[in-house]
Amino acid sequence: MCGIVAIFGSTEQPQTLRKKIVAMAKKLRHRGPDWSGVKMIQNGAIAHERLAIVDPESGEQPLCHTVQDTDHELTLAVNGEIYNHLELRTSLSKSVEYTFRTGSDCECILPLYLQHGSKGITTALNELKGMFGFVLHDARDNSFVAVRDYMGIIPLYIGWGADGSVVVASELKAMADQCVRFQCFPPGHLYDSHTNSFVQWYQPTWYNEALVPTQNIALDDLRAAFTNSVKRRMMSDVPWGVLLSGGLDSSLVASVACRLLKEDASVCNPNHTGTSNFGSKIHSFCIGLEGSPDLAAAKTVADFLGTIHHTYTFTLQEGLDAVSDVIYSLETFDTTTIRAATPM
Repeated sequence: MCGIVAIFGSTEQPQTLRKKIVAMAKKLRHRGPDWSGVKMIQNGAIAHERLAIVDPESGEQPLCHTVQDTDHELTLAVNGEIYNHLELRTSLSKSVEYTFRTGSDCECILPLYLQHGSKGITTALNELKGMFGFVLHDARDNSFVAVRDYMGIIPLYIGWGADGSVVVASELKAMADQCVRFQCFPPGHLYDSHTNSFVQWYQPTWYNEALVPTQNIALDDLRAAFTNSVKRRMMSDVPWGVLLSGGLDSSLVASVACRLLKEDASVCNPNHTGTSNFGSKIHSFCIGLEGSPDLAAAKTVADFLGTIHHTYTFTLQEGLDAVSDVIYSLETFDTTTIRAATPM
């Protein structure tokens, strides 16, 4: 979880604009306490608040790259994770003149953009596996794209200033005072400054409501896809754990993660070198009201899987005390979302 803020097409002076975007980014610092970066661009600025997960030593953003045979830069700021970045690094190194400067999983977006260009951005995006919201500025023609992942896992908003500027941010609170109009960035879409419009880049067959599957379910394929999905999300340069309620979903995820770690301790290392960065056992976490059935069920599953289990309880009053902060952070009044997020 990181935070991004970007302003494009501003009429303000660079010094004034820099102060503005720094103030906007501060409102997102809870999303990324490890690094704050700002890059000034032509008639704009891009800021990034980083939570370091992959390559905490050198993966700070915005990421910049000078295009070969020019003095123009590409500038990229991403909130998310690219799970297939190693495969992309290998393939892109053979087809694009690009030298990787960091171990960041997000840097692969830059050579991918160079390979396909702005006109082929839809093809490029469909090569990414992960969750992401990002902005990419191309100084060669002072253009930009803003992108949100397939299903909208990563939060992203877009707005327009009184001077015609375009503002993109991870949370509304960073842009609310700067825009005369704003909206939720649609999932699976990109915003292209060449046309000043949205393009739906993710178009799976199941978007067609008239399509009714006719083939039988392939349980082995489903198992393999589920296992690979869990495996992709285990990459990290910092320790992590699993939330475990004792229900079917979280128990399956924890079970597969434990098995994968037991089979190959390096599975948690994003570069697949060395061993796990937190030992041979996964930490599991559960929180609930005193006497909650989830606490008991989670403990049963944790004992069976052999995780290092952590149990926390809270009272109704503590939950009520937290609700206002939850709403402020999530920027929603959706009952189910708030109910799930309050104990967390």
